[in-house]
Amino acid sequence: MIPTEDASARKREIEEKLKQEQETLSFIRENLEKSDQLTKGMVSILSSFESRLMQLENSIIPVHKQTENLQRLQENVDKTLSCMDHVISYYHVAKDTDRIIREGPTGRLDEYLACIAKIQKAVEYFQDNNPDSPELNTVKARFEKGKELLEAEFRSLLTRYSKPVPPILILDAISLDEELEVQEDVVLEHLPEGVLQDIICIAGWLVEYGRNQDFMNVYFQIRSSQLDRSIKGLKDHFRKNSASSGILYSPAVQTKRKDTPTKKAPKRPGKDDVLDIEIDSYIHCISAFVKLAQSEYALLAEIIPEHHQKKTFDSLIQEALDNLMLEGDNIVSAARRAIMRHDYSAVLTIFPILRHLKMNKSDFDATLQGTAASTKNKLPTLITSMETIGAKALEEFADSIKNDPDKEYNMPKDGTVHELTSNAILFLQQLLDFHETAGAMLASQETSSSASSYTSEFNKRLLSTYICKVLGNLQLNLLSKSKVYEDSALSAIFLHNNYNYILKSLEKSELIQLVTVTQKKAESSYRELIEQQIMMYKSSWLKVTEHLTDRNMPVFQPGTKLKDKERQVIKDKFKGFNDGLEELCKIQKGWAIPDKEQRDFIRQSQKKVVSDAYRSFLQRCANISFTKNPEKYHKYRPEEVEEMIEKLFDTSA
Repeated sequence: MIPTEDASARKREIEEKLKQEQETLSFIRENLEKSDQLTKGMVSILSSFESRLMQLENSIIPVHKQTENLQRLQENVDKTLSCMDHVISYYHVAKDTDRIIREGPTGRLDEYLACIAKIQKAVEYFQDNNPDSPELNTVKARFEKGKELLEAEFRSLLTRYSKPVPPILILDAISLDEELEVQEDVVLEHLPEGVLQDIICIAGWLVEYGRNQDFMNVYFQIRSSQLDRSIKGLKDHFRKNSASSGILYSPAVQTKRKDTPTKKAPKRPGKDDVLDIEIDSYIHCISAFVKLAQSEYALLAEIIPEHHQKKTFDSLIQEALDNLMLEGDNIVSAARRAIMRHDYSAVLTIFPILRHLKMNKSDFDATLQGTAASTKNKLPTLITSMETIGAKALEEFADSIKNDPDKEYNMPKDGTVHELTSNAILFLQQLLDFHETAGAMLASQETSSSASSYTSEFNKRLLSTYICKVLGNLQLNLLSKSKVYEDSALSAIFLHNNYNYILKSLEKSELIQLVTVTQKKAESSYRELIEQQIMMYKSSWLKVTEHLTDRNMPVFQPGTKLKDKERQVIKDKFKGFNDGLEELCKIQKGWAIPDKEQRDFIRQSQKKVVSDAYRSFLQRCANISFTKNPEKYHKYRPEEVEEMIEKLFDTSA
């Protein structure tokens, strides 16, 4: 059992806690009530705020929509006003551009083109929106006027700034230095860069907007004239400077390529340098045409639309090309007239030209690529004409050598080399400089199947055959001519001189190498002919030396007195020798053997034969008393006889 005091204390304690709990509960209830009141107040405020927001929204949205509409209307008004201004501007274009169009594009091309662009837009506007308006005709007329002035400016710029290329610059362009590993091409600037850009700009506008092709005709006419003038200027340069100074190249050019026209045509008998200059001039003009035409095409490609370039270029080069071809035809005609006069050396003018034309044909063909067939065929036609007339001249020359008449007045009195021989050899030597051209020339006339595919070797054999034919004809003619001489010894000297001249000339000029292509033994044949003529000449001395032989010589014993008849035989032998020696020396001293080596050989050989025979004869007669006046018969000592023979073939002695 629990004591009473403890129970009371416990009870009080519990009551005390209960009271505290009741107080806490009361506090919580009070706070909850306050919270409810605050919540109700907040809800009331929020409900009031929501209501006010809804009222505000209902008021603002209509205003916003109204403002948007007003802004849209404002934009429409602005656009309408802008469009009105734009449209109205078309009506003022003619007036606004009048001054600039009237004054033209010179010096302000960009501004001028901008004006024309405005006019063009006005034309398009009126055509689309008001095609019946008078304004359309006005701006159309203004556009046509602007286009017309642009065309005039195109012509003016081209005319004013297109100048012939100076001859020295052309010569630099066609002459290259072999010693330079990398060649620097000479640039031919036809137009100043600024002017060129303006011309390109105008041409582009005329094609794109002007729908005009007339400017292309203007272009080729002006540039064609300058191309022709450039080539004529080069030709005049040659005529003025070649004969006097010989300076044809710019000082910058030291050496030339082998395939550039640097070698002059060979000198021809009786001709001066005028023809050489003409040949040189023509050859250089051919090279100049190729170089200038290539340069013109490069310029044209910047200005003329691509699909019109070939046709325009074709037209542009016609005048210069036709003039070159005409000059070539004139050269052929001159050669033809010379052949009719039997002046075959004149055909030599064709060889350097023909060689150069064929050498440059590939460049020519490449330059003319894309032009009309009639244009491309001009050079091949000229080449064919030159080959034909050249081959004709060669054949007629060979015939002329064969048929040259044997005229007594035309024969050299001293038996030296005949003019026919020297001219024939000179002609053949000059052919040697153009052996490939001459061979191809002869081959061009071949119709046999073997000539269907010409080769260098085939052409070489043809030329060799031709040279042998000329030499054969010459030999036959010389043989015939030699019979004009009454003295067979002079005939022999004449043939000897001519054969020797031919052989030495062949060897000296390397013609012998061409000859031996078809005649292996040509050299030895000529040596045999020369030897034969020397023997023939020597036989003329038999009538002198025959008096020194033992024929009819009396047989006697030493100390025996000769009979009158026997003495007379010896006297006759001396007299026959003396008279014969004097006569031959007198005659043959006036003959000529131009070749010193041959002259000395024949003298020495003859001197030995006569001197030996004479010494032997004198020895046999040494102890014979056949006359009281031995000095009358024994006129010459052997040394004197040798001296007399030493003076043979020496007109100065």
